[in-house]
Amino acid sequence: MKLCILYAIPNEALYADLNNTIVYSITNNMVYKFLILSDEVDHFAREIEIDSEATFLELNDAILESVGYTKDQLTSFFICENNWEKKTEVTLMDMETDFDEDSWVMGETRLSELLEEEKQRMLFVFDNMTERAFFIELREIITGKNLKKAVCTKSVGNPPAQTIDFEEMEKNVKSNDLGIDEDFYGDDDYDPSELDAEGFDDLDMSDDDLRY
Repeated sequence: MKLCILYAIPNEALYADLNNTIVYSITNNMVYKFLILSDEVDHFAREIEIDSEATFLELNDAILESVGYTKDQLTSFFICENNWEKKTEVTLMDMETDFDEDSWVMGETRLSELLEEEKQRMLFVFDNMTERAFFIELREIITGKNLKKAVCTKSVGNPPAQTIDFEEMEKNVKSNDLGIDEDFYGDDDYDPSELDAEGFDDLDMSDDDLRY
Protein backbone atom coordinates (compact mmCIF):
# COMPACT_ATOMS: atom_id res chain seq x y z
CA MET A 1 0.00 0.00 0.00
CA LYS A 2 1.39 3.35 -1.02
CA LEU A 3 1.06 6.18 1.46
CA CYS A 4 1.34 9.88 0.94
CA ILE A 5 1.42 12.72 3.40
CA LEU A 6 -1.99 14.36 3.51
CA TYR A 7 -0.95 17.51 5.30
CA ALA A 8 1.35 18.65 8.04
CA ILE A 9 0.76 20.95 10.96
CA PRO A 10 3.21 21.91 13.68
CA ASN A 11 4.24 18.76 15.53
CA GLU A 12 2.04 16.44 13.50
CA ALA A 13 1.94 14.83 10.07
CA LEU A 14 -1.06 12.85 8.81
CA TYR A 15 -0.44 10.01 6.33
CA ALA A 16 -3.17 8.74 4.03
CA ASP A 17 -3.58 6.11 1.32
CA LEU A 18 -4.43 7.00 -2.28
CA ASN A 19 -8.13 7.31 -1.36
CA ASN A 20 -7.23 9.98 1.20
CA THR A 21 -8.16 7.68 4.05
CA ILE A 22 -6.04 8.60 7.04
CA VAL A 23 -3.96 5.60 7.98
CA TYR A 24 -1.83 6.94 10.80
CA SER A 25 -0.27 10.09 12.15
CA ILE A 26 3.16 10.87 13.46
CA THR A 27 3.42 13.39 16.23
CA ASN A 28 6.56 15.22 17.19
CA ASN A 29 5.39 16.43 20.58
CA MET A 30 8.37 17.06 22.81
CA VAL A 31 9.05 18.34 26.30
CA TYR A 32 12.33 19.96 27.25
CA LYS A 33 13.77 19.29 30.70
CA PHE A 34 16.14 22.03 31.86
CA LEU A 35 18.59 21.96 34.75
CA ILE A 36 19.30 25.39 36.26
CA LEU A 37 22.30 26.12 38.50
CA SER A 38 23.94 29.15 40.10
CA ASP A 39 27.63 29.65 40.80
CA GLU A 40 26.78 32.14 43.55
CA VAL A 41 24.93 29.73 45.82
CA ASP A 42 25.95 26.22 46.81
CA HIS A 43 23.40 23.41 46.72
CA PHE A 44 20.97 25.34 44.52
CA ALA A 45 19.20 23.75 41.58
CA ARG A 46 15.93 23.92 39.72
CA GLU A 47 14.54 21.51 37.15
CA ILE A 48 11.89 22.82 34.78
CA GLU A 49 9.91 20.88 32.17
CA ILE A 50 8.31 22.86 29.37
CA ASP A 51 6.85 22.15 25.95
CA SER A 52 9.31 22.52 23.08
CA GLU A 53 6.82 24.78 21.29
CA ALA A 54 6.57 27.17 24.24
CA THR A 55 8.23 30.55 23.88
CA PHE A 56 11.35 31.78 25.61
CA LEU A 57 9.07 34.21 27.44
CA GLU A 58 7.20 31.29 28.98
CA LEU A 59 10.51 29.78 30.08
CA ASN A 60 11.55 33.18 31.43
CA ASP A 61 8.40 33.37 33.54
CA ALA A 62 8.75 29.77 34.72
CA ILE A 63 12.30 30.38 35.93
CA LEU A 64 11.38 33.60 37.73
CA GLU A 65 8.43 31.90 39.42
CA SER A 66 10.53 28.92 40.46
CA VAL A 67 12.95 31.15 42.37
CA GLY A 68 10.42 33.71 43.63
CA TYR A 69 11.76 36.64 41.59
CA THR A 70 9.63 39.54 40.43
CA LYS A 71 9.03 40.10 36.72
CA ASP A 72 9.93 43.78 36.65
CA GLN A 73 13.59 43.34 35.67
CA LEU A 74 15.15 43.26 32.22
CA THR A 75 16.23 39.68 31.47
CA SER A 76 17.76 37.84 28.54
CA PHE A 77 18.87 34.41 27.40
CA PHE A 78 22.15 33.60 25.69
CA ILE A 79 22.49 30.38 23.72
CA CYS A 80 26.04 29.23 24.47
CA GLU A 81 28.75 26.97 23.18
CA ASN A 82 29.81 24.06 25.39
CA ASN A 83 32.40 26.30 27.04
CA TRP A 84 29.69 28.88 27.89
CA GLU A 85 30.82 31.29 25.20
CA LYS A 86 27.82 33.45 24.30
CA LYS A 87 26.47 32.87 20.80
CA THR A 88 22.86 34.01 20.32
CA GLU A 89 20.92 36.44 22.51
CA VAL A 90 17.17 36.25 23.05
CA THR A 91 15.94 39.51 24.55
CA LEU A 92 12.86 40.36 26.58
CA MET A 93 11.97 43.13 24.14
CA ASP A 94 13.01 44.22 20.69
CA MET A 95 16.37 45.96 21.05
CA GLU A 96 16.29 47.39 17.49
CA THR A 97 19.56 45.83 16.37
CA ASP A 98 21.09 46.24 12.92
CA PHE A 99 19.00 44.82 10.11
CA ASP A 100 21.90 42.57 9.11
CA GLU A 101 21.69 40.79 12.46
CA ASP A 102 19.02 38.30 13.46
CA SER A 103 16.84 39.61 16.25
CA TRP A 104 15.32 37.13 18.67
CA VAL A 105 12.62 38.29 21.08
CA MET A 106 11.37 36.02 23.86
CA GLY A 107 7.67 36.38 23.17
CA GLU A 108 8.14 35.71 19.45
CA THR A 109 10.66 32.85 19.60
CA ARG A 110 9.80 29.24 20.33
CA LEU A 111 12.30 27.11 22.21
CA SER A 112 12.46 24.61 19.34
CA GLU A 113 13.72 27.32 16.98
CA LEU A 114 17.05 27.61 18.78
CA LEU A 115 17.28 24.46 20.90
CA GLU A 116 17.41 21.12 19.15
CA GLU A 117 19.83 18.88 21.03
CA GLU A 118 20.29 17.60 24.54
CA LYS A 119 23.16 19.18 26.49
CA GLN A 120 22.73 22.55 24.78
CA ARG A 121 23.59 25.33 27.19
CA MET A 122 22.25 28.78 27.96
CA LEU A 123 22.81 31.67 30.29
CA PHE A 124 19.76 33.37 31.79
CA VAL A 125 20.75 36.89 32.79
CA PHE A 126 18.36 37.93 35.56
CA ASP A 127 20.28 40.98 36.87
CA ASN A 128 21.11 43.04 33.82
CA MET A 129 23.02 45.76 35.67
CA THR A 130 25.62 43.34 37.04
CA GLU A 131 25.17 40.62 34.38
CA ARG A 132 24.47 37.97 36.99
CA ALA A 133 22.98 34.84 35.51
CA PHE A 134 21.84 31.26 35.95
CA PHE A 135 23.57 28.48 34.04
CA ILE A 136 21.12 26.26 32.15
CA GLU A 137 21.50 22.96 30.37
CA LEU A 138 18.92 21.18 28.24
CA ARG A 139 19.13 18.00 30.26
CA GLU A 140 16.68 15.82 28.35
CA ILE A 141 14.29 15.91 25.40
CA ILE A 142 11.19 13.83 26.14
CA THR A 143 9.38 12.77 22.97
CA GLY A 144 5.74 11.85 22.61
CA LYS A 145 4.68 14.25 25.35
CA ASN A 146 3.49 17.82 25.56
CA LEU A 147 2.72 20.31 28.31
CA LYS A 148 0.27 23.18 28.31
CA LYS A 149 2.23 24.99 31.01
CA ALA A 150 5.78 24.84 32.30
CA VAL A 151 6.33 22.91 35.52
CA CYS A 152 9.10 23.18 38.10
CA THR A 153 9.51 19.47 38.75
CA LYS A 154 12.37 19.57 41.24
CA SER A 155 13.79 22.22 43.52
CA VAL A 156 16.61 22.40 46.02
CA GLY A 157 18.18 25.30 47.90
CA ASN A 158 17.56 29.02 47.97
CA PRO A 159 18.39 31.25 44.98
CA PRO A 160 20.76 34.21 45.16
CA ALA A 161 19.31 37.68 45.67
CA GLN A 162 17.57 38.88 42.52
CA THR A 163 19.39 42.21 42.42
CA ILE A 164 22.46 43.72 44.00
CA ASP A 165 22.89 47.46 44.34
CA PHE A 166 25.42 48.40 41.67
CA GLU A 167 27.05 51.21 43.64
CA GLU A 168 27.25 49.03 46.72
CA MET A 169 28.80 46.26 44.67
CA GLU A 170 31.44 48.61 43.24
CA LYS A 171 32.24 49.93 46.70
CA ASN A 172 32.59 46.53 48.31
CA VAL A 173 33.83 44.30 45.51
CA LYS A 174 37.49 44.87 46.39
CA SER A 175 36.93 43.79 49.97
CA ASN A 176 34.54 41.04 48.85
CA ASP A 177 32.00 42.17 51.45
CA LEU A 178 29.04 41.06 49.37
CA GLY A 179 29.52 37.46 50.35
CA ILE A 180 29.86 36.41 46.72
CA ASP A 181 32.74 34.26 45.62
CA GLU A 182 35.19 36.56 43.87
CA ASP A 183 35.43 33.99 41.07
CA PHE A 184 31.74 34.28 40.17
CA TYR A 185 31.01 34.04 36.46
CA GLY A 186 31.16 37.78 35.87
CA ASP A 187 34.81 37.88 36.94
CA ASP A 188 37.47 37.75 34.24
CA ASP A 189 39.19 34.92 36.11
CA TYR A 190 36.10 32.74 36.29
CA ASP A 191 36.64 29.31 34.75
CA PRO A 192 33.39 27.86 33.34
CA SER A 193 34.82 24.36 33.61
CA GLU A 194 34.52 24.70 37.37
CA LEU A 195 30.77 24.59 36.98
CA ASP A 196 31.03 21.36 35.04
CA ALA A 197 33.03 19.67 37.74
CA GLU A 198 30.72 20.80 40.51
CA GLY A 199 27.43 20.94 38.69
CA PHE A 200 26.19 19.60 35.37
CA ASP A 201 28.54 16.66 35.02
CA ASP A 202 28.18 15.40 38.59
CA LEU A 203 24.69 16.44 39.67
CA ASP A 204 22.24 13.56 39.35
CA MET A 205 18.72 14.94 39.12
CA SER A 206 17.33 11.65 40.43
CA ASP A 207 19.12 12.09 43.76
CA ASP A 208 16.99 12.28 46.87
CA ASP A 209 18.61 15.66 47.50
CA LEU A 210 16.36 17.17 44.83
CA ARG A 211 12.82 17.29 46.12
CA TYR A 212 9.60 18.76 44.87
